[in-house]
Amino acid sequence: MTSLALQFISDDSSKDSPVTDLPALVAYHAARTPDALAVADGDQALTYAQLDRAARALAAHLTGRGVRSGDCVALLMPRSARTVVAQLALWRAGAACVPLDPAHPRARTEAVLLGSGAVSTVGDGKLLDAADGLGPCLALPEEPLPDEPLPDVTRASAAGPGPEATAFVLFTSGSTGHPKGVALTHGAVAELVTDPAYVTITPRDRTLLHSPATFDASTFEVWAALANGAAVMVCTVAQPSLEDLARQVEQHGVTVGFFTTALFHQLAARRSRVFSLLRTVVVGGEALASHHARAVLREFPWLELVNGYGPTEATTFATAHRVTDADCDGPVPIGRPVAGATAHVLDADGRTVADGERGELWIGGSRLAVGYTGQPALTAERFVDHPSLGRLYRTGDVVSARPDGVLEFHGRTDDQVKVRGFRIEPGEVEHVLRGLPEVEEAAVTVRRPSPDDARLAAFVVAAPGAVPRSGVLRERLAGLLPAHLVPDELTVVERLPLTTSGKVDRRALAGRTTAGTPAAPVVMTPLQQAVADIWSRSLGCEVPGPDADFLALGGHSLLALAVTDDLREDLGVELSLAEFFTAPTVAAHAALVERALLAAHSDLGPAPEDTDAH
Repeated sequence: MTSLALQFISDDSSKDSPVTDLPALVAYHAARTPDALAVADGDQALTYAQLDRAARALAAHLTGRGVRSGDCVALLMPRSARTVVAQLALWRAGAACVPLDPAHPRARTEAVLLGSGAVSTVGDGKLLDAADGLGPCLALPEEPLPDEPLPDVTRASAAGPGPEATAFVLFTSGSTGHPKGVALTHGAVAELVTDPAYVTITPRDRTLLHSPATFDASTFEVWAALANGAAVMVCTVAQPSLEDLARQVEQHGVTVGFFTTALFHQLAARRSRVFSLLRTVVVGGEALASHHARAVLREFPWLELVNGYGPTEATTFATAHRVTDADCDGPVPIGRPVAGATAHVLDADGRTVADGERGELWIGGSRLAVGYTGQPALTAERFVDHPSLGRLYRTGDVVSARPDGVLEFHGRTDDQVKVRGFRIEPGEVEHVLRGLPEVEEAAVTVRRPSPDDARLAAFVVAAPGAVPRSGVLRERLAGLLPAHLVPDELTVVERLPLTTSGKVDRRALAGRTTAGTPAAPVVMTPLQQAVADIWSRSLGCEVPGPDADFLALGGHSLLALAVTDDLREDLGVELSLAEFFTAPTVAAHAALVERALLAAHSDLGPAPEDTDAH
């Protein structure tokens, strides 16, 4: 039987832009359309000529302060136009960029710095000051004004790094308890986004950058635009609500947006007006729900909806599928390989399976990562030299191929899970839990109270002594792990259920209810009751009283988006996510709502006393 090696690549005969490295792509458009808008945020807008010029000047600044070709350099900055300039400058200086997330706890940042071998950290001065003690740091100056003369530029900043050089080191969850850094090359990112056949990107388009720089989807959000002469519009809200996203799209004239599948489901369930503003929506991260896809396509029939699939190790997207109404009759497929990728459905012995049969998806082609930084054994385990198919990455995903070559997704061969678009190895969370003195054993799984709600659930067996409280353990984890790795629910149990083979029975755990027996309802004020009712719709459980805690009831960031949207719709109050999580109780939210309503209707207060004396 011939090997399944599907390829769906755009016709290169129409391309005249170079697929080399990312600075070269920007320089190409700077020379061709220098006055076209390249990137903008709330404070700054740069044309392609200005972006290229600012990056070259900053590269000279970096090389003058010790950044050398081949270095791994961490970048700690809030999402902004300056972030794009800084990435380009690092590459022009010959360095690889290791994005850091300002929202991550210090322990995670230190693990990323250690795992990447970063020689220094550059970025925003205030953030670097707050993160004192991370090793050599360099605060970046404000970018030179576009009309300032360009300083002497070193050879390193005048020439690009080349397609084989590492562009990014992006960290994913690791089953051994430590995150693993995936090294992606310039050529791989450039090939993914340059004149792509799987999605429509033209010089007239504007993409929305709202993902964290540590999330591989940000490579698409930024470079799908800049590789094709389009513009990147930076979302200036740190934690955007559903309405914030729609406002940003509307204000900036965004035409192309990427949403994690879970976020798309939330937007679809509310028939968000964001879909009326966009031409193209790309989704990815989890299985796309057919009913949500169909509802959006029928209400917004002009929309180009692309279902993207791919691990970070294959540079963001390995396969893609333009979704039609007919696709929604069953599970939405993940499509065919795109942009130089190949896909092979193989059995446990590495042999091709027949069409329609299930097997593991192995990905090949020119966009595979270099490997895991500093982990040669793990690289050799996952990146395999197949005797007849060449170098392949074993995804651990179970798929089947239809007769027309389109791939369908069926699950995993291991315990890895996806929650709200993030890839999570339960073993990493379990490892950190077991490191807490109050915990003897731990198991982590995913619980799904509803089809659109996936919650990371932890079950722990307490160490001898006082039984720890769930809230205390979650707080401890929040200081050690990024927010997406902190379990939404944590339950202390006497023992973990086991299968007949002696392994933890994760299926049995996933079926358990973790919230426990709710307390007897407490009388609430009318406004508190209104807030509690809104919470209940999203949480899927009764909210017992004014002191009920959103997180303790299984709430998480995606459900918070739904609640803030309902508060706006039902009560006419805008509540930011920062305000939401500052005091996530019914009483606190009701107080915020009351203050907002009073401020909005201050004209309805009592009339001033008549002080005119007669």
